Amino acid sequence: MSAQLKEVLSHARRLEGRVSEAEWRVRVDLAACYRLCAQFRMTDLIYTHISARVPGPEHHFLINPYGLLFDEITASSLVKVDIDGNILEDPAAQGMNPAGFVIHSAIHKARADARCVIHTHSGAGVAVSAQADGLLMITQHAMRFHGRLAYHDYEGVALDLDEQARLQAHLGDKHALILRNHGLLTCGETVADAFDRMYYLERACQAQIGALAGGARVLVAPDAVAEKVARQFERPDRPAQAKHWEACLRLLDRTDPSYKH
Repeated sequence: MSAQLKEVLSHARRLEGRVSEAEWRVRVDLAACYRLCAQFRMTDLIYTHISARVPGPEHHFLINPYGLLFDEITASSLVKVDIDGNILEDPAAQGMNPAGFVIHSAIHKARADARCVIHTHSGAGVAVSAQADGLLMITQHAMRFHGRLAYHDYEGVALDLDEQARLQAHLGDKHALILRNHGLLTCGETVADAFDRMYYLERACQAQIGALAGGARVLVAPDAVAEKVARQFERPDRPAQAKHWEACLRLLDRTDPSYKH
């Protein structure tokens, strides 16, 4: 860890035991999600964001301090903000990304079930967001999102609060969104749910860019097949999601468990 980062994080006293146990668990999961997005190369320096609702009736949520890379985020350094944009806790004294607030507060306001929201500017995600036909049903990963993926047209850097209503309307009741000419967004009832969706949406975009770059004719699955795959991934008894989140946490614990601090 660099001396500069140590100085920044020295302002962030460890919050374990100072916040509720439920909030601490969310903080640890959210910090883990940041580290995993860095691990799997879904970052854009300091400019994208992941948020999670703080348990309780207050409608507070956690988001990254503006200035830290994803692999520097810790549970204690996360910024706590209310739905109106007031910073309630900023242990690292870094503030938050204004565009991050606009996008994430819009989703948290509209969707009680969207307890975690992930927004990325990955190379493959941005590339597919610029393709007129959007995500093609050419891989199993893509078929998971058949009929379950929304689109939002680009309006410029997300700094205008009046864009929130259109974001909310376009996402509707779905859990995945392509922001055209911009990037990807997923949400879920837990951090693990949102990460699961983002990981596979990203993989679908990577495969699409690779397949189209090859120049050969691609095979698009019939709607009936793609819908069957989507329903298979929605099975309530599907255990893989919880298992792979636990496996990812083990990966972090082996390589750098400092996300828990």
